[in-house]
Amino acid sequence: MSDAPDGEFRGRRVLVTGGARGIGAATAELLLMRGARVAIGARSEASVDAFNAERDTPALAAVSELRDRASCQRVVDTACERLGGLDCLINCAGVFEEVPFEAVTQQHWDDHYQINVAGTFFAIQAALPALEASGGNVVNLGSDAGLIGYPPSSVYSGAKAAVVNLTRALALELAGRIRLNCVCPGNVATEMIDHAAQRSPDPAGYLADAHARAPMGRMARPGEVAEAILYLASPRASFTHGAILSVDGGGVCGF
Repeated sequence: MSDAPDGEFRGRRVLVTGGARGIGAATAELLLMRGARVAIGARSEASVDAFNAERDTPALAAVSELRDRASCQRVVDTACERLGGLDCLINCAGVFEEVPFEAVTQQHWDDHYQINVAGTFFAIQAALPALEASGGNVVNLGSDAGLIGYPPSSVYSGAKAAVVNLTRALALELAGRIRLNCVCPGNVATEMIDHAAQRSPDPAGYLADAHARAPMGRMARPGEVAEAILYLASPRASFTHGAILSVDGGGVCGF
C-alpha cells in the first residue's frame, strides 16, 4: 500500500464523514496529499477550520451531525454541490463509549445506533445516485469490536457489527452499481481512545492494556488505518467488493 502514487486520487471527489479528527482526519489528509478534492462531514464549521489550519490544501465543509436520513442527505447534498459530484464516500463518523450492560441508558443506545449505524446507512443511500453516476465506491469504518466481543461495550460492539454486515448485505444488493468495503481497526492512538482512558479509573493502565490487546504489542497509528481505507477506495482495489479488512495487529486472530 505504501507504493501508491502520490497523485492516484488526483481530481477525485471524496466525502469523508467524521473527517475532522482521528482516523477520519488522517484519511482526509492522505487523500489531499494524493490529489483528491475532499469534503469533510463534521458537526461544525469550526472543526473543519481547525483541520484546515494545520494543512496547506484545505478541505471543504459539509456540516451536520449525521444522525438520521435528513441530516445525512444534507451532508451529501452539500458535498456534491461543493465538489461537483462524488466519486467516493468514506464513512468514518462514529461514537464510542464503554458502558457496562446494566448501566446502558436510552441516550447511550440512541447515540451509538443513530450515529454509527443510521449515519452510515443513510449516507450511503443519499450518495448512491452520485456514486452510480461516477462509477464510485464506499468504504465504511467498522471495528474489531464488530467482529469479536468487546466488553464492556456491548452497545458499541453491536453497532459496529451492524456496520460490518450492512457492508456485506449492500455489497450483494448493489453489486455492479457501486463497490462497498469495510475497514475494521483495533485500538488506534486517537483522541477517542484517550478520552476513554480518561474516563477509566486508571488511565495509564487503560492505555497499557490498549497497546497489549494486539499481538503486535501496540496500538495502530491513524495513518496506518487511513492507508487501508485509501487502498479499498482506489482503482487498485477494483475487484475488491464486500471485503472486511482487519487492521488490528492480529487482535481478531484469538487469544
